Amino acid sequence: MTWTTWVPASICLLLLAALGAALKRLYEFQAARPEGRGRDDGFLESPEGWEKLDELLSILLNLQEYGLSHTGAVSREDFAKTVLEISCRFMRCARGSIMLWDGAAGCLRIVAAKNPFATKGEKLFKPGEGVAGKAFASGQAIYVAHPEADPRYIQTGPEGSEPFISIPLLVKSKPVGVLNLHATSDAESFTGYKAKFLNILAGEAAVMLHNQDLLDNLQTVHLEMVQGLARAVDSKDAYPKGHSDQARAKARCLAQELQLPDQMARDIEYAALLHDIGKISVDQSILLKPGKLTNAEYEAVKLHPVLGHQILAPVKSLGPVARMVLYHQEWYDGRGYPEGLKGEAIPLGARMVAVIDAWEAMRSDRPYRKALPREAAVAELRRCAGTQFDPRIVEAFLRTEPAEEARRAAPAEK
Repeated sequence: MTWTTWVPASICLLLLAALGAALKRLYEFQAARPEGRGRDDGFLESPEGWEKLDELLSILLNLQEYGLSHTGAVSREDFAKTVLEISCRFMRCARGSIMLWDGAAGCLRIVAAKNPFATKGEKLFKPGEGVAGKAFASGQAIYVAHPEADPRYIQTGPEGSEPFISIPLLVKSKPVGVLNLHATSDAESFTGYKAKFLNILAGEAAVMLHNQDLLDNLQTVHLEMVQGLARAVDSKDAYPKGHSDQARAKARCLAQELQLPDQMARDIEYAALLHDIGKISVDQSILLKPGKLTNAEYEAVKLHPVLGHQILAPVKSLGPVARMVLYHQEWYDGRGYPEGLKGEAIPLGARMVAVIDAWEAMRSDRPYRKALPREAAVAELRRCAGTQFDPRIVEAFLRTEPAEEARRAAPAEK
């Protein structure tokens, strides 16, 4: 198993372990109830307490399922927003926020807010600053019954008199953020067993948000690795600097135009970056030859999709990318290589990369000719639609290309 697969798998195991720890705390909480009644939190005396326990168990299981099923598919901010919605629903709160630690800025930053006083991301808190900053620094929840009379309270808008609680999000006793909930009119009490339940929910959310950060970091490393490989290809071929990055940007626009799922769009971006990686194994004198290739030289170039597939396929997470690289030289009418696939039998991503690759080749200076004017390149794509290229992909690409070309030209005009 490669590092790109065992790390996400480990994160899933950590999530499961976190859920187990949360459930253990619940069971310990239940077992600690004395046989004699009269505890001040009223847990055993009130059927509502048991209902709240059932609700918390259901929420924890749902949150865990959401985290496992969306691993790597949602942003840190989207995940925090989901956690906040769940927390507000559990405590019947109409307002709240989640702040996460921003190491680069050295402060807490609002990443999710529900009916906020301040715009999300607008207010920053340093450790020890305000109630949220003090909860973060101390690792202890802070309940404020009368904010207007509390010197720790920092008002972030025109209102703010309702009671609220700031709960640090802790991972192995280390704070990673703060959950803030405001006791609006129908909110649950922030005291007694309900406060204990809320702390358990916050603890589970903290682990899941932390693991989301780990996965984001992994994906950043992964992308940097892919970009490094792409730059190695660019340096060997005759394409201008940044060719692979431009192909990736076009792939992203085309995937958005076709409304493809996020993961598939990401794979297609990687395929656009790496479609020519097999050329690393092709003699550079062939790649840079200014004249017509001999039959033997052309056969050597035609090996590059297979060689690229052989390079990428062992990396399990790049499996879909490897297939797109393998088939990006197939023709829509079946006359391409390496296997002569036809029409829909060619993976969609490979059909997209074929159009992008042809466009980039036509619009770049090559050893054997100068770049074609835009109008000539458009005409050539349309001429080959239905034979070399998927007509639907060609038209979608041409719808996005004017905006993409304008975006690339904009900085040069400033």
